Amino acid sequence: MKNRVLVVGLGLIGGSIALALQKSPDNEIIGFDANADTLQSAKVLGVIHEVASSPGDIMPTIDIVIFATPVNATLQWMDQLKTWITKPSLIVTDTGSTKKLIMDKALELKEWGITFIGGHPMAGSHKSGVLAAKPILFENAYYMLTPLQGTSLQPVEELKKLLQLTSAKLMVIDAVEHDQMTSVVSHFPHIVAASLVHQLANENEDHPFTKRLAAGGFRDITRIASSNPTMWTDITMQNRQQITQQLENWQVEMMRVKKIVQTGTKEDIQQFFAQAKSYRDELPSTSGALFTTYDLYIDVPDYPGSIAEITGYFAEEQISITNIRIVETREDIFGILVVSFTSIGDRQRAAECIRSRSPYEFYIS
Repeated sequence: MKNRVLVVGLGLIGGSIALALQKSPDNEIIGFDANADTLQSAKVLGVIHEVASSPGDIMPTIDIVIFATPVNATLQWMDQLKTWITKPSLIVTDTGSTKKLIMDKALELKEWGITFIGGHPMAGSHKSGVLAAKPILFENAYYMLTPLQGTSLQPVEELKKLLQLTSAKLMVIDAVEHDQMTSVVSHFPHIVAASLVHQLANENEDHPFTKRLAAGGFRDITRIASSNPTMWTDITMQNRQQITQQLENWQVEMMRVKKIVQTGTKEDIQQFFAQAKSYRDELPSTSGALFTTYDLYIDVPDYPGSIAEITGYFAEEQISITNIRIVETREDIFGILVVSFTSIGDRQRAAECIRSRSPYEFYIS
């Protein structure tokens, strides 16, 4: 008998999970989305096997439910679960980027005999929606699971076995610790990036050329400030306490940095940058909490057809490009053409392509 999996929410994350789970013929993927067009597209594209017009009606036949919806929507779905007839062995999970509110609600489901295991796949894309879904989205990314304390090992292992089809790195962790860690490496950096952009906007009022100079490194370090404002409003409200603590820590750090800049010796300042570089260089290159592209900087000459030449090489060798842009302000950046890829493998193939087929120098960020 096939494992019937209901995926509620067929955007990038839900659609990609649905496609990954189809790697096993033992899984039958049923999908629901509040947007009728998205639901129809998911069926036509083969993202799901079957459409659910009403999740509650088919719930008695479902083995696993995956809520791939925003946290607030997931909380509402979890309330509805209490009113539905479900299998005693039903396992429910989610994909939300904050976990405490979800797991507090999971305690209520536990009283109804429903096993809920929180989940957070730490991967994303510059694109959104079901049309961007792909089965390899979570490959080598961390996928955090946050079961309630006292949850039986069997459903956790069953869910892990299912999610292994995503090729993600599965980790079991406490929900509070999850929110603490993601506040450091994801939520807080988004706020810092947005704050830097606000500072640039203020400075630009007095010095209008500043915005044009920001086309280089500044644009790169603030890329995440272009994320969906609605989503980040929700995340910030859901994880206020942890984010506030990180901001307080940041203020302490900025006072330390201010002192180094004001009164530090040359050795103090050099050590400040050297220690940061050393630690930054040791960070893993696999996918983490923030969406990452793998960039290749190519020092192409400024003549007609040079960019077409490079992209032509990639096309001939079937190397997929995520993004391409020209860098006008190149302080501390080695190359005018920046080509982005979705994986380290694609970037490495592109580098080998450039090395073997062109005289241009390149730099890997």
